[in-house]
Amino acid sequence: MPMLRIRLTGSDDTARAVINLLSSVEGIEHVEEIDDLMSHMDDADSSSAGLSDVAGPKMHEIEVEVGNAATERKVREAIEALAFDLDAVVEFETEEEG
Repeated sequence: MPMLRIRLTGSDDTARAVINLLSSVEGIEHVEEIDDLMSHMDDADSSSAGLSDVAGPKMHEIEVEVGNAATERKVREAIEALAFDLDAVVEFETEEEG
């Protein structure tokens, strides 16, 4: 089954909205937000720690197991529309199992 990875730059509320949307789409086998395994250089001792231009939307990675290519297309379209409405940035990566 194809695995779709979604990188979303936005608030926690935006990520929840995307996950809720995904959970409601027929043909989705599994939805899971993956913990960020790599730090984004947010060193507390850095001279730029806490500055407003370093603080911003968070990055979320979501894995979605889709049943087929038609479902994947439907998911992409729905998420792109929602991300646009919520002023978030979304990026897709597809991984075929084989």
